[in-house]
Amino acid sequence: MSDGFAFRVRATDGTARSGEIVTPRGKIRTPAFMPVGTAGTVKAMYADQVHALGSDIVLANTYHLMLRPGAERVAELGGLHKFMHWPHPILTDSGGFQVMSLSKLRKLDENGVTFQSHIDGSTHVLTPERSMEIQRLLGADIQMQFDECVKLPCSNAEADRAMRLSLRWAERSKRAFGEQKRRAVFGIVQGGADELLRAESARALRDMDFHGYAIGGLAVGEQQNLMLAMIETVVPHLPNEKPRYLMGVGTPDDILEAVSRGIDMFDCVIPTRAGRHGLAYTRFGRINLRNAKHAGDPTPLDPASSCPAARDYSRAYLHHLVKSGEILGMMLLTWNNLAYYQELMAGLRQAIGAGGLSDFCEQAKAGWGEEH
Repeated sequence: MSDGFAFRVRATDGTARSGEIVTPRGKIRTPAFMPVGTAGTVKAMYADQVHALGSDIVLANTYHLMLRPGAERVAELGGLHKFMHWPHPILTDSGGFQVMSLSKLRKLDENGVTFQSHIDGSTHVLTPERSMEIQRLLGADIQMQFDECVKLPCSNAEADRAMRLSLRWAERSKRAFGEQKRRAVFGIVQGGADELLRAESARALRDMDFHGYAIGGLAVGEQQNLMLAMIETVVPHLPNEKPRYLMGVGTPDDILEAVSRGIDMFDCVIPTRAGRHGLAYTRFGRINLRNAKHAGDPTPLDPASSCPAARDYSRAYLHHLVKSGEILGMMLLTWNNLAYYQELMAGLRQAIGAGGLSDFCEQAKAGWGEEH
């Protein structure tokens, strides 16, 4: 492990495990959900709020921050931790997914990707070396290799090409990361929906000896059963002594299923994006506050919740805020959603430690019921 980094498994329950990633900026309890702070902010939340909910780490985005305000500027201002008032661990993704999904006129070759910004049309080049340089300038504690993320479904030939390119970029990313003290770099398993490609990618990355391993190229519109099959294919080829990160996942149900299959880390925009669009995640299921039936409902989202947003405001008031387009509605629902996600992760950690993961997952799913 890099100086100051370690991963410790504290308990297991079948394939699932709970533990902690030790970093110089603090411990990350696993299984961990990382709120997404795309542009250096978890939308509609104060940094102190995010940490108070139980978030040990947040994710920030290389692509967005390189375009605005620029990695060099962030470095001049003392690094991303100081810039966003978050003294705890930060993971930065490599920018590969956003180049695929957001940029215009993308041109890809062995060296990297030339693309036009979705903000102003300016032209940029992102290579494995530049991606790692940006993440170093930002000061990320955990940095991701630069990879190519293909859309699913795709042909096996396309998945094979992108996987092998990502492996070559992994070698370049690790070399560019160098010997940074107090920081770590993760490799990313690719291979589309092909089990043989996924297994080959995992084995090759394992041999490169990264600090941790991510499974990428999922949560891009495929069915859950395909995602779970890819997890089951990849996990046996990854080292037990290093953390496993499923990128871009997901719904509470996705998380339960992936944890049961040995995943340690997650990130997803769902809880914050849903909060901005009138959707609340609770132990009773997902609640659409836009529905007219909530207009006269004096009950809170969850009277037993420790989160004030869930406990202290009526559904009628939240409905009013959402229908009125009030910013407070977005703030309260985002607060509620992140609180629920972190309560779910704490419950998973406790259940694994007690050997009761199966019962916990069954009870959680039974509580969700139908969307209402």
